[in-house]
Amino acid sequence: MEKLRKLTINALPPLLFFALVLCTWHGAVVLFEIKPFMLPGPLQVASAVGVNLPRLLSATALTATGALLGFTLSFTFGFLVSLIFSQSRIIERSLYPYAIFLQTVPIVAVAPLIVLWIGYGLKGVVAVSFIISLFPVIANTTTGLTRVDPNLLDLFALNNASRWQILFKLRVPGAVPHMLTGARISSGLSVIGAIVGEFFAGYGTENYGLGYIIINSSQKIQTDYLFACILFCTLLGLGIFTLVGTLSNFMLKRWTGTLE
Repeated sequence: MEKLRKLTINALPPLLFFALVLCTWHGAVVLFEIKPFMLPGPLQVASAVGVNLPRLLSATALTATGALLGFTLSFTFGFLVSLIFSQSRIIERSLYPYAIFLQTVPIVAVAPLIVLWIGYGLKGVVAVSFIISLFPVIANTTTGLTRVDPNLLDLFALNNASRWQILFKLRVPGAVPHMLTGARISSGLSVIGAIVGEFFAGYGTENYGLGYIIINSSQKIQTDYLFACILFCTLLGLGIFTLVGTLSNFMLKRWTGTLE
């Protein structure tokens, strides 16, 4: 009962705000007589969702596949790179600026090159998602691995701990909160990366993700369909972020010893 009450308290404010946004949106469309191709009302968007639901669900599943694969690759590769950075200041100072490059370069400008080098389809989508979501993992995990209490390092040195023991018994456990923070940020970016990748890579004429629907519906001025696609993009991003956040909280509870 207590958990249900807490869930209700947490869920009620955003649901009420969402209802307020829908009412304001509908009222503005009716009051100002806005043309549907400029701004469709919530009911028109809901109708577009109903008509195109099978297509939207299949597209969401395909985009989710690219996003999850890109996120998994970025988390794994970012963790390995951070391990190397934590063991050598020279390597970190030499390569970290190039990691920042992944965050600052306009992905829209680089995506066509990635598709040219890797190819169209899922491979290209995953590659773009991977590049966009990589930096938060590297940045946060490297911070956690390098910011270690000097007293603990001295304690391990007094006990003749090896470099590997210090790494996996001190640095990695201490970096878990930072690592999971990076994972949460990266999970949201992976969805953006998958959608951007679909703008350029695509999956062909029979299978297509949400990115293709966004491009296609905007070109045909199917604004209600475009809004429906944006809704599913949002739900996909929220779903992946919630999944990663839930797993992160579970791991943090085990890490702090507060798991019930």
